[in-house]
Amino acid sequence: MKTRLLIAIAAMTFATCALGATPTTLKLQKGATTVPATTPVGGAPFASLEQDPGMSAGDADSGEDEELGQEPVVNRTIAHGHAGLNHMGHGSRAKSNPQLAGGFDGLDFYDQRYANGGNQFSVEPPDQGLCAGNGYVLESVNDVLAIYDRAGHQLVGPVDLNTFYGYPAAINRTTGAYGPSITDPTCYYDADTRRWFHVVLTLDRVGTTSSLSGTNHLDIAVSQTADPTGAWTIYHLPVQNNGTQGTPNHGCNGGFCLGDYPHIGADANAIFLTTNEFALFGSGFYGAQIYAISKRALAAGAASPNVVLFNAGDPSVPAPAFTVWPAISSGGQYAGAHGGTEYLLSSDAVFYDSGTSDTIWLWSVSHTSAIDTAPMSLTLDVSPVNVQTYAVPSSLAQQKPGSTPLRDCFATPGCAPTYLGYPNIVYPAPRPMAVNDSRMQQVSFANGKVWGTLDTDVLLGDGSHGSGIAYFVIDPKSAGVFANGTLSLPDANLTYGAAAVTQSGRGVIAFTVVGPNDHPSAGYAGLDALQGAGDVHIAKAGAGPWDGFTGIPYLAGNRPRWGDYGAAAAEGNTIWLASEYIAQSCTLAEYLTPPLFTCGGTRGALGNWATRISKIQM
Repeated sequence: MKTRLLIAIAAMTFATCALGATPTTLKLQKGATTVPATTPVGGAPFASLEQDPGMSAGDADSGEDEELGQEPVVNRTIAHGHAGLNHMGHGSRAKSNPQLAGGFDGLDFYDQRYANGGNQFSVEPPDQGLCAGNGYVLESVNDVLAIYDRAGHQLVGPVDLNTFYGYPAAINRTTGAYGPSITDPTCYYDADTRRWFHVVLTLDRVGTTSSLSGTNHLDIAVSQTADPTGAWTIYHLPVQNNGTQGTPNHGCNGGFCLGDYPHIGADANAIFLTTNEFALFGSGFYGAQIYAISKRALAAGAASPNVVLFNAGDPSVPAPAFTVWPAISSGGQYAGAHGGTEYLLSSDAVFYDSGTSDTIWLWSVSHTSAIDTAPMSLTLDVSPVNVQTYAVPSSLAQQKPGSTPLRDCFATPGCAPTYLGYPNIVYPAPRPMAVNDSRMQQVSFANGKVWGTLDTDVLLGDGSHGSGIAYFVIDPKSAGVFANGTLSLPDANLTYGAAAVTQSGRGVIAFTVVGPNDHPSAGYAGLDALQGAGDVHIAKAGAGPWDGFTGIPYLAGNRPRWGDYGAAAAEGNTIWLASEYIAQSCTLAEYLTPPLFTCGGTRGALGNWATRISKIQM
């Protein structure tokens, strides 16, 4: 399974006006009730089976097929060019952080791997989700969640996601039985209904074996009150889209589609979930899928809420549909035109041989107020937005030198064979770290505008190429641009930007800062519709280099991973940020001191990512 998918759209002519598409109606499957409860953390520090053999590390837009010791099962690859841009962005380092009102360390690799008594796989990257409201902050990563109060006290967690959704453990290390494979968590607190929404992609197994059965679904947990530590109702939305379980048949190669990379948004009437649809057992990308679900029915715990599906990959849609990210509306502020409207954004540089574009796409789903009574009246439209040229970042990020015990063990004769069971291999010290591609990241609707960010190639001060954050503030009525620019530093990469915006239109972008003078750090910058992005602030400096397993051929292919997304959430005049960073550092000697590989409970054998939750007072 080494083929790559190239979607040649450069020669296509896109319509300059919006075009509708016919929806499909579906029904949700209501499941059980769950209450988040802390699971024990522990278990053996290392096992012969550390990665899920039923999954691939292959990543959409990566340009690479990656393996977990075998041919990839899921080929999420879109080929593209890497021409790069020959200009710098704007940005400088702030000397102080007057708006930083606090912060705390969130979940990390140790929590993820050793939750539920260690009956978890090693997972990288974390895919960080964050939502906040009613005095609580909820963070979720692959594959655990935790709930905090506003002071950062952990009230519940870590809770492994298999347990939270009522499934057997990801891997029972006593019996060898597999539970479903869960990935890509995201969450949202809806101030209108005072409900919490948590979403994951779940892939079913053939019995309790490692093999995937083909069926996969978005699992949607909805809190029954405004308190996320209480009871939640689980819903299941099948997304294999092959004509089974009430799904339409999209003809995916190998017989099953995959609802990859789900993300959440909302307007006054509906919760919106979007996916990138790939073939599960073959190569092929089939376009983004947009699901609208009755928000009132979900909040009420209804037996079968209405669902409307738009296949944005349909040939009638005049736009390339990849990572169409729905907007989160701040504080119950929604677009009321056309019977209720949800806005979404996407980018398209990935589809061109040059890897560059000067267009993003503004999508809208209108007449959402009819979702409970006349769901077929919902309409989908899309329009191009002319923006500054952006590009798929063309290089990996160099890191500030520091201790990397996993890398050092692979480089030290006899260490990896003795302790990890793999041959020695020598890498640069430290290994370069991945930046994001050019897909759209978190989108907000606030103060009547649509706000979004994505990673873009920039020219650094030494003439090399790196990553910066392109930002967009769009007028949804005209598809005009209020603010558009590129935030970057001359000596560091900024990657995986996620913006949140208050009702009054004051925003913050969260991201990771990494470069030859910076360990991976939690950074942020202000965002304004008139002034654009401000200075780069460091909310928490990294303590050491990234030292994870992805990119090591024996473990997870040739491409290191970081991301795949951060998160931010507005709560009144407070904006909460979630950024991946490195919170610890230890030597090879400490790594090999019993209990092995954990460096005193600060990392796992195969990774050391951590997350930082920051509180910005606007």
